Amino acid sequence: MQFEAIFPAWMRAIPSRMRPVIALTASAFLLAAIGCNHAPGPDVVATVNGKEILRADLEKYYKASLNNQGQAQGQQQPATEQADIMRLNILHGMIEDEILQQRAAKLNLVASDEDVNAKLTEMKTPYTEEEFNKQLQQRNITLDDLKRDIRRELTKTKLINKEIESKINITDADITAYYNAHKAEFNLIEPTYRLSQIIVSGNPPQQGAADQHKTPNEAEARKEIETIRGRIQGGEDFATLATQFTENANFAQSGGDMGFVTETQLHGDPVVYGAVSKLKQGQITDALPVFDPSHKVIGYAIYKLNSLEAAGQRDLSDPRTHESIRQGLRERKGQLLNLAYLEMLHDQAQVKNYFAEQIVKEGTP
Repeated sequence: MQFEAIFPAWMRAIPSRMRPVIALTASAFLLAAIGCNHAPGPDVVATVNGKEILRADLEKYYKASLNNQGQAQGQQQPATEQADIMRLNILHGMIEDEILQQRAAKLNLVASDEDVNAKLTEMKTPYTEEEFNKQLQQRNITLDDLKRDIRRELTKTKLINKEIESKINITDADITAYYNAHKAEFNLIEPTYRLSQIIVSGNPPQQGAADQHKTPNEAEARKEIETIRGRIQGGEDFATLATQFTENANFAQSGGDMGFVTETQLHGDPVVYGAVSKLKQGQITDALPVFDPSHKVIGYAIYKLNSLEAAGQRDLSDPRTHESIRQGLRERKGQLLNLAYLEMLHDQAQVKNYFAEQIVKEGTP
């Protein structure tokens, strides 16, 4: 992309018969320069196809990660080695993200301003302007930071939807084969609940890291979950709101769908079981407190009962069985293809991790 941008600017003044020779010579020169692998400077920790990743951005995400893990100011900070391990892991994610962003840009799939503003409006819905700005301050991020992260996350979603999700095809033959090979899985030995969940802690999740949050704010969490519950009772879709607001990353992409939960598993949380067992299909619970191991309230959740399955064998002719298998196969294939796709793009990219090189150089005699 950089070569294509450079050549036309000065090649138009060169006789046409000489352009191929000069182009090849310039390409060889530039590739040789890239091959020298000189670090561009202390402010750059990595490059992806020549695009620099700055140390300042790495440190910003590192500090955010400490906050997400409850490392309040004044508390003991990680040892040097552990801190650098964290930075390496964060930088790895930044590199992978940049690879995807560049691929999306090449395919004209970058999220538009309208997409970003619509998502931002969704995130701000439970809050007043003052409350939302306060949340940003607590996370040490600006509105521009948030918009950038939203754009990159939406862009990745558009890329994966086009390159992977749209090409996954699960046939009836696939579903039948899976059912025949796993028939025992559909023989329920006890009642099973199909539940969906929305959980919040009173702190809006960072884009792309929905399961991470700072010290929970119980009052804000209660207010937020009640607002969401009111919107559901007003007719809005549970799954849509779960995707937007839940802080449980395991279920966010599935619209809060937790899948099938056995009655035994549900008994593990008497509060949730007591509330869910009173529901009819399609109903939602009141706001329920979520506790940490020390029994401190860390958030609030609501649950929706999608269906209640009695014990016994489920036939493939049951639409619910058919759709459950289809969704499971689609998720498994999607996960495999996503991993393979990223590895393919990584192989095609020119990546230099100067931070990793620095650590190895300083750590070996």
